[in-house]
Amino acid sequence: MEELKSHKGSHTELITVYIPAGYDINSVSRQLEAEKSTAKNIKSTTTRKNVIDALDKIVRFLKPLKKTPENGLAIFCGNVSKIEGQQDLQFWSIEPPLPLKNRLYRCDKEFVLNALKEMLEVEEVFGLLVMDRKEAAIGLLEGKRIIVLQKLTSGVPSKIRAGGQSSQRFHRITEGLTKEFYKRIAEEMKKIFYDMPKLKGILVGGPVPTKDEFLDGDYLVTKLKDKVIGRIDIGGSDESGLKELVIKAQDILADQEIIHEKKILEKFFETLGEKPHLTALKKRETEKALKYGAVDILLLSKSLDKHTIKHLKEMAEATGAKIEIISTDTEEGIQFKNLGGVGAILRFEV
Repeated sequence: MEELKSHKGSHTELITVYIPAGYDINSVSRQLEAEKSTAKNIKSTTTRKNVIDALDKIVRFLKPLKKTPENGLAIFCGNVSKIEGQQDLQFWSIEPPLPLKNRLYRCDKEFVLNALKEMLEVEEVFGLLVMDRKEAAIGLLEGKRIIVLQKLTSGVPSKIRAGGQSSQRFHRITEGLTKEFYKRIAEEMKKIFYDMPKLKGILVGGPVPTKDEFLDGDYLVTKLKDKVIGRIDIGGSDESGLKELVIKAQDILADQEIIHEKKILEKFFETLGEKPHLTALKKRETEKALKYGAVDILLLSKSLDKHTIKHLKEMAEATGAKIEIISTDTEEGIQFKNLGGVGAILRFEV
């Protein structure tokens, strides 16, 4: 991302192509072939050549691919030479860590990186469920983006009974259908969330009796039940209900961040006090531990300059260390900042 961001074209000759997850790769190739015809109308000979050469390179790359990778594909190609009139055609293809949602072709003076940038910011996701007895919607909160994953309907009839049905019989039918609906919701949630590594918690919204019946009943598997961090009273059970759920859960979501951060810092300060040989404090000591591959968890204060954060993160990533960025929104976070803002819990003594 840093490398792609650093390139600026002299003219509109840097090409960005986003292919969404599940999209037909052959239709993208056909579109790019058509773009070559359009590019022939570019007045500047040099720019025209650079754009057509870049399109050719992308089409040649796509030709042997039978299908789009699981999460889609982001392709960047263009002349990145800083010397006017000289060509330095470079190519990058990235399989993103999360599914690409939008399709894009853009020829500009810089690469379009917004969609990938958003993915880098998402280190954890929250499961969402809104439900009533008629319908349910399951979604995902990635950063600030809400994604609808599944919609279900129950088939539970309205309160008006079919002619001649007794009240008790009608009640038994509707209760049976409702329980089946709850089971279906639980099965879908298990399919979607059970093995999701970044899942931090689950929020459930709906009218008072329904969501409580579902959560208190024996429907959800224990692993997912333990992940429920909030049950919230809302009216909607569709896409708008998911948005309402997220708005009403802002305090819960903020608390989750603070709780996680406090636990990490508690562990760090406890280890610092009881086993100081298994910690590193301040930049110099931490850097040394990173060089030896001794760091298990690297802690960096948000107050540090970007260069220091980038440098230490790269060292940590090279040795498989976990990275925790610590805010200054808590007393512990401020205390950590005052101690230099850099520290680590170690795997072994250095």
